[in-house]
Amino acid sequence: MTILDDLVAGFRLLRGLPSFVRQPIRLEEARQLVRRRLETREIDFLAFVRRAIYERADSPYQALLRGAGCEYGDLERLVTGEGVEAALETLLRNGVYLTVDEFKGRRPVVRGATTFHVEPTRLWNRPLGGHVESQTGGSRGSHTPVAIELPSIRDWAVNTRFEFAARGDGPWAPARWTVPGGEAVAGILRFYIGSGVPLARWFSPIDPSSPQLHPRYRWSARILRWGSQVGGVPVPWPEHVPLEDPHPIVRWLAEALRAGSTPFLVAYVSSAVRLARTALAAGIDLSGTHVLGTGEPLTASRRDTVRRAGIKIAASYASMEVGPIGSGCLAPMAPDDVHVFHDLQALVQPPGPADADAGPGRPLFVSTLRPSAPLGLLNVSLGDQAVLTRRRCGCLLGEVGWRTHLHGIRSFEKLTAGGMSFLDADIIRVLEDVLPSRFGGTPTDYQLVEDEEEDGGARLRLLVHPAIEPVDPDAVAGVFLEAIGSGSGAERVMGLAWRSAGLLRVERQPPLTTGSGKILHLHVNRRP
Repeated sequence: MTILDDLVAGFRLLRGLPSFVRQPIRLEEARQLVRRRLETREIDFLAFVRRAIYERADSPYQALLRGAGCEYGDLERLVTGEGVEAALETLLRNGVYLTVDEFKGRRPVVRGATTFHVEPTRLWNRPLGGHVESQTGGSRGSHTPVAIELPSIRDWAVNTRFEFAARGDGPWAPARWTVPGGEAVAGILRFYIGSGVPLARWFSPIDPSSPQLHPRYRWSARILRWGSQVGGVPVPWPEHVPLEDPHPIVRWLAEALRAGSTPFLVAYVSSAVRLARTALAAGIDLSGTHVLGTGEPLTASRRDTVRRAGIKIAASYASMEVGPIGSGCLAPMAPDDVHVFHDLQALVQPPGPADADAGPGRPLFVSTLRPSAPLGLLNVSLGDQAVLTRRRCGCLLGEVGWRTHLHGIRSFEKLTAGGMSFLDADIIRVLEDVLPSRFGGTPTDYQLVEDEEEDGGARLRLLVHPAIEPVDPDAVAGVFLEAIGSGSGAERVMGLAWRSAGLLRVERQPPLTTGSGKILHLHVNRRP
């Protein structure tokens, strides 16, 4: 994205914001809209496929559909006769899909004699751009540009209305602990339109005035503030609260509770853990606070730490490519159990039992249903796997009609550090369960870091937060290597190789964060 793209999007946003923020969604309106979407899923899906794929010459899906011998009439008969998910599963079996590597442009799409590369902008639903220019995080690859329009945000906000209704009557005091940027702008507007309650506070783990921050982050915050002021619902300026010192947020939450409000904080899961740990250390009870954990897996260890501070935390599953995918169940069967918003998109998995090497779930393939979606996706893997079930849980989100659930949401991509490959789930288990149970601390106190050296080699560091009591570095390294290299296969061999090469060094320092404030389990420092 160029500066011109940012300026054009900023002008569109500033022009459209005043009227947009004056129209929050009422609960009955949301109920009618969701009911209508669920009733017209097949019609909406076919309309999307016709407009964004069959009638668009540059769509990369056309080659895949030709290879599968699927004309529009064939797909229409399949969807009408068997439903959206059954049709997508048939397409999946016949090669109509994009893996995460193909979608991200990391490798070409190869189906028989057909070979091509995917250009992300060819997947935009609106080729001319949107009101909010953003991009995916790029934690494991290149960034994907995403153009979000205000109608997209309003579509998402319809579902957000039920997220608030399911959690009580308030009175709500919404807040965010996120870095300024396109994702924050979309999230703030989505939650305001969905709740009708203005944002009370905006905290940023990164100083918004830092000269190291790209100007677009400051522009987005200013435009959001100016446009919302004209609309009569001013958005507060982001306040710098670093991850290592969340006391200002703890104090604000406590004050809001004493005033009779119900705080509703949106934050990364690891940030919520830091917040809870600070409240516990200060002896401050935050019972009644709601947190929506985003961006990272909500594991049992992280959930339990947050709960000890009296905070109710629920999982959220979303991506910049498609927006919100699911929201936390209020009668969960797992810490990260979410209701799938299958009025917004369809999810399918390959048939057959779960792959033992890939964990308990199977890869998820996402398809767009709404015409306002930022990207037009047809059986695209975002790199995640999960356990997909259908059940009646009894909570309000299920009663709306969202009875498809996901849990165990993890990346199925194998991470490689120091020549050793392992899954997200493996390193999460060791860093969040094994090490804290042996040496103390919380799930965000340990992190594996790979530094690329001048000769291209790798140096591995296991960071241990200074807040933990003094520990023997050799003992920590030994427990880590034994746990990560358990078993008799390649993991065991590589664990022994790490040990014999002395590749792992334990350091006492806080875990590193990404530019947006996430604490990744594996943080990779690449040389420029």
